[in-house]
Amino acid sequence: MFAGVDIGGTFTDLVSLADGRLTVHKLLSTPADPAEAMLNGLAAISGGNIEALRRVSHGSTVATNAILERKGARTALLTTQGFRDLLFIGRQNRPELYALQPKLPPPLIPRRWCWEIPERLDHTGAVLTPLDVTALDQVLDALTGEGIESAAVCLLYSYVNPVHEQAIRARILERGLLQPWQIALSSEVLPEFREYERASTVALDAYVRPVMSRYLTHLEQQLPRQTTFQVMKSDGGVMSAARARQQAVQTALSGPAAGVIGAFHLARLAGYDHILTLDIGGTSTDVALCPGAPIRRPDSEIDGLPLRIRVLDIETIGAGGGSIARLDAGGALRVGPESAGAAPGPICYGRGGTQVTVSDANAVLGRLDLDHFLGGEMTLDVDAARSAMGGLAAAAGLSLEGMAQGIIDVANASIDRALRRVSVARGYDPRDFTLVAFGGAGPLHACDVADRLQIPRVLVPRYPGVLCAFGLLVADVALESSRSVLGLHTPETPARLQTILQALRGQAEADLTAEGIAPDQQVFTRLVDIRYPGQAYELTVPFSDDLPGAFHAAHQRAYGYALPQRPVEVVNVRLHAVGLVEKPHLEAEPPAAGADADAARLGFNAVGLALYDRERLPVGSDFSGPALLFQYDSTVYIPAHWSGRVDGYRNCILERTTS
Repeated sequence: MFAGVDIGGTFTDLVSLADGRLTVHKLLSTPADPAEAMLNGLAAISGGNIEALRRVSHGSTVATNAILERKGARTALLTTQGFRDLLFIGRQNRPELYALQPKLPPPLIPRRWCWEIPERLDHTGAVLTPLDVTALDQVLDALTGEGIESAAVCLLYSYVNPVHEQAIRARILERGLLQPWQIALSSEVLPEFREYERASTVALDAYVRPVMSRYLTHLEQQLPRQTTFQVMKSDGGVMSAARARQQAVQTALSGPAAGVIGAFHLARLAGYDHILTLDIGGTSTDVALCPGAPIRRPDSEIDGLPLRIRVLDIETIGAGGGSIARLDAGGALRVGPESAGAAPGPICYGRGGTQVTVSDANAVLGRLDLDHFLGGEMTLDVDAARSAMGGLAAAAGLSLEGMAQGIIDVANASIDRALRRVSVARGYDPRDFTLVAFGGAGPLHACDVADRLQIPRVLVPRYPGVLCAFGLLVADVALESSRSVLGLHTPETPARLQTILQALRGQAEADLTAEGIAPDQQVFTRLVDIRYPGQAYELTVPFSDDLPGAFHAAHQRAYGYALPQRPVEVVNVRLHAVGLVEKPHLEAEPPAAGADADAARLGFNAVGLALYDRERLPVGSDFSGPALLFQYDSTVYIPAHWSGRVDGYRNCILERTTS
């Protein structure tokens, strides 16, 4: 049995595969101890026999939360003499251009835990000043008295020559101060130029390693010994729990990645490979563009701190089912980013919530039903939601239904803007894409959002509420290594890069083998970062014999112009290594004889919406709005001018019938 587990802010979702059959399960998250809900869910989905679990893939927000809440480890930074304030100086960027007193995020490591080591390399990696071991020992003595749990080592030009960083780690280990996994070297975490970004990334890694290690150890102790335990990465791949301890920062932005991977996998099976993804959970909404494949970018940031790792290109906003609605000082309606979370949650959940949320608005509008929420396992208190919303409506001078619709409209406007940022702002027309809606609330809002952007089609997967967990089942093992090369492209460059890539491949093959991937299931992609001399940032292109030509073409696509007469500068070389994992085998079912949606219709609710049991809709059946489709993990809302059909994979394909 394989299982995918996604822990969200409100619900913990699980999908298992056993004997070719998918099973889904949802339960409320346990914020005080996220592992509790996961373990309870695994016990439920395995029928109490967790010994049957062969592989568990897990999406975790532990590293993310540790950074956002500043609850990571007591971390030291060891750096080259004269660079103690690197994390504080940064790039001197102004996040708010016109703020007279801009508020910059404080570094994770306080200045008193930043130490300088006398040593120096030049830009070629040659030693200018040997490492001062006596001074290093004095620093380690001071470090010992501070109760430091991890160390980030970032020396000047160590990406060219790591000898001094390796010597510092060896000395720390020799003195027994820390374990190997507690020491993060920038030459291993990010062997690339740009000193501040490298320092920030290695500091983030060291900061979350002990937190992630404790969490993973707790889970592993509860899982069967023979179970392969994998963790989701920010680039949409997975890695072993053992590697996650060594590369904890790779999980920092992994929360929504599994959903994009799962959505693209299912959409491509259904015949749609140009998709926009819409993942609405209890706390946030995540959107992404996949123009034939998921897009990855080389850097990001978390809480204003640079994080230079490969991540899926996902836009996140604070608009979810639990987002709180309020009137601001000027009387305008605001929705989010504050969320009611899992505890107490929306008012209609009946768990003590007192603030009106998006879910309460959907309940008041009749888009959530008392008898069918969470498969009928969770009773909704719609009367309490109506009562609380009545107070908000009176303050705004609106009717109850007008306030509920206003909350939905404001939330949808925020989602609209996010989708435009990943499509229109990057040169893509959303009308050429299919919107894949998932998450507990995604199918409730998808058609309205598609109307705003004139997207002609919405695909709702068979199990939309647990698609992130499904994505964990189909995510491959993914590892990436890189090296900075920094030089103008010459006729000798391809041969030089070939040599570097060959060395990277040898290490990648060993790493994938250690992850349990057979040689015939290993796939490698060679990439090169290139720019025009003087540019601040670079573009990534596949390695080829004509790198300048590939770069000029990429620059034309990205910026609308190219300068083919100019030389190009090769910055980094990358190797993306993928280990293919066993995936659920899904086959399209033929249309049912005399397929008719009427057999699945349960009647109409108080606001005139036709009610359908989605599980009873036969393959090939057609239906039209206004309607609600009920299922265990989500509810699909279909407006009056939309119609739908069930395809062979039991996706609901919804299309606009009027403009």
